[in-house]
Amino acid sequence: MSNSTTTAIDLKMYINGEWKAAEGRPTIPVINPANGEVFAQLPQGTVADAKDAIAAARQAFDAGVWSDISAQERSEYLLKIADKIEEYAEELAVLETMDNGKAAGESSADVSDAAACFRYYAGLIKAPDGQTYHVSTDIQAMVVREPVGVCGLIVPWNFPLLMSVWKIAPALAAGNTIVFKPSEVTPVTPQKLIEIIEEVGVPAGVVNMVTGTGAEVGNAIVEHADVDLISFTGGTKTGKHIMKTAADTIKKVSLELGGKSPNIIFEDTDLDTVVEYGLGGIFYGTGQVCSAGSRILVQDTIYDQYVEAFVEGAKKIKVGPGNVEGVEMGPLVSQQHLEKVLGYIEIGKEEGATLAYGGNRIKTDGLENGYFVEPTVFTNVTPDMRIVQEEIFGPVVVIQKFSTEEEAIALANGTVYGLAAGVFTTDGARAMRVIRKMKAGITWINTFGPTFNEAPWGGYKQSGVGRNLGTFGLDEFQEVKQININLQ
Repeated sequence: MSNSTTTAIDLKMYINGEWKAAEGRPTIPVINPANGEVFAQLPQGTVADAKDAIAAARQAFDAGVWSDISAQERSEYLLKIADKIEEYAEELAVLETMDNGKAAGESSADVSDAAACFRYYAGLIKAPDGQTYHVSTDIQAMVVREPVGVCGLIVPWNFPLLMSVWKIAPALAAGNTIVFKPSEVTPVTPQKLIEIIEEVGVPAGVVNMVTGTGAEVGNAIVEHADVDLISFTGGTKTGKHIMKTAADTIKKVSLELGGKSPNIIFEDTDLDTVVEYGLGGIFYGTGQVCSAGSRILVQDTIYDQYVEAFVEGAKKIKVGPGNVEGVEMGPLVSQQHLEKVLGYIEIGKEEGATLAYGGNRIKTDGLENGYFVEPTVFTNVTPDMRIVQEEIFGPVVVIQKFSTEEEAIALANGTVYGLAAGVFTTDGARAMRVIRKMKAGITWINTFGPTFNEAPWGGYKQSGVGRNLGTFGLDEFQEVKQININLQ
């Protein structure tokens, strides 16, 4: 795959070990969000393409070309994939920044994490599992874990490479076959990943990639009776549709959805430290992160000081193309998403919130063709405002005021989401009291944002069901079977 900007990259689908275009249909242009230029063309797959991929995955699974090989052999494949990711690390990072717009340092970190994730599951799949039960002198009872079967994996545009890996690595480790659909907005590094999987010799039909829209290709995968599991990361609205549709065939569903994550700041913290964590929590990835700290709750005694320091910090963030040295925040991913974020900023103004900083599209210093928005800070908000309740998924933060611990907890839990939450305080007992009350699946004390392959990732309430990563992430891609052996 070439990463030249002068000639658009010609992307393909990958079905049953063969690369193919979508016959008779126009391609989907892939835009570099930093300059608005087309740098790749994506096949617009059809329902027929999805069915072909599902049939290939079904045949490969039933034939046992992957599920019947030993865990040791699958582990060796995963380690080879990790090695190749590192071999192509520079190319992957460049493509990720072109594809998504994120800062170069963020792209490089994602590539490193992707390799580490394959290595983690390569080790985990060889660990002891299962159980035995002494239920009777005549019966030996045991529990074993088996692959689910054909897995439909649908990933979002905000972490194109890493979200692909979070699903593909454990699905392959468990012995499943895959029908994979990347986002049509950011499909370039996902294709490179599939090229790597082919290069290391994973058998044909085990991993298949169909590209196109969610409404057509994604829905076809979710509806199909031969798909045993759907693992989806993306918006809550789409997640609800997937859950309803999957009910028709009673397939397993894992959903990692939206968030409106609170970051609680008590008065006994170091101001400079909590401001830095607050800035990173919302402006990393241009705020296009499901776990972004988009609601900062600050105790009233330090509220004004915090807001002043936070705004000063926001003003210093260097915004620009992700491949420019020193850039800390890149563009939004697309024109459509830019319009959505700017629309929410207007909603905030209309609702009566105070726009303390930002709020504008950036059209200076050569950025006029990209999808750049200033870091944006709203203060003096109320819990009922849409900018407080709804996921904006951009560099927009609301800073709320609270007085007591009880009020902070109530405000923090006061949305339909429950993905992540953080608390900053030097009082260890208070930190634990608050965290235990948080309706969130991922929580932090005196930090905000770190992710580990070893730890489960997922949310409460409308932030989803199931978990990625850790042993729990492997469990999602396995069935549990009881075996009873008559000893007489």
